[in-house]
Amino acid sequence: MTFLSPIPIETLSLAPELLAVAGGHFKKHGLDVTLQPAKGTSQAMQAVLSGVAPVSRLGQIDVMTALTTTKQPLVNIATPFRTSAVRFVYSKRKHPVEKPEDLVGRTMGVPSEGGNSDKVVSLVMAAAGLDPKECERQVVGLTPGTFNLVQRGRIAGYVVSVDTANVLKAQEPDAGVFDPSKYAKSDAQVYATSKDALEKQADGLRAFLAAIQDAMAAMVADQYFGETIAQLRGAYSFATLDDDQIARASLTMLREGWTGGDPSRPLLVTEKAAWAAGYRELADAGMLDGGRDPAPWFDNSLLPTS
Repeated sequence: MTFLSPIPIETLSLAPELLAVAGGHFKKHGLDVTLQPAKGTSQAMQAVLSGVAPVSRLGQIDVMTALTTTKQPLVNIATPFRTSAVRFVYSKRKHPVEKPEDLVGRTMGVPSEGGNSDKVVSLVMAAAGLDPKECERQVVGLTPGTFNLVQRGRIAGYVVSVDTANVLKAQEPDAGVFDPSKYAKSDAQVYATSKDALEKQADGLRAFLAAIQDAMAAMVADQYFGETIAQLRGAYSFATLDDDQIARASLTMLREGWTGGDPSRPLLVTEKAAWAAGYRELADAGMLDGGRDPAPWFDNSLLPTS
């Protein structure tokens, strides 16, 4: 099975998938899974719809936009992240970004025009009653080195993964971090498949989700992530994983996103009320058409029952 990721593989944002490989969880459930990066959300989504890959992890914003605007036959089969997995990084000295109003008249760096990160910026603005057009966007790299553009005042900040944000906080005393989930409640992440794959590849998808749940449960139980980090390093090596402090800080923040702050909540389950609230938020922000019932757009039936 191929899992197509819209973001590079070398990030702890993909810790559930990485540990499912490194910790043998996919193998335990009879799967040989290849983690393959795509060139952004659009390519990952099209690969799922065309049958190239049966599953990808996509933003709730992108999935709902595709379902309402182009009526693509996508289905959300699980919600691994209940809150945003990205952060806005800014310069505390040059121009702090501590609230949506601080983005007015400024330029934010995003990895791609019209992508999920771009939409998160818009959603943060709209949630505060601001016009998203009052904040311009510029396509930039996602690396810590891009922070130089922030310090020079070329951009007010840029959207990065949780682990990149932690690298910058450790390396740059001037770096501040803004959590968009305080304003954008619909920036969850889901495992999406096509209606065709849901029908024809149900067994494989069921095994995939069981392995992911096992990996996530192991990390939730691993309080200080000692075993988790050791297993991940047995198969992977990249900057944020290889630094103990950064890895633990990032995994702690990510675990909060998986559980929504409540470790007793069932992992991966898409909660009907939260899913509907996310749709209303996007509709109220004018980012998609309202007046529809989003319940048929998700299906929890492939999740492990215990």
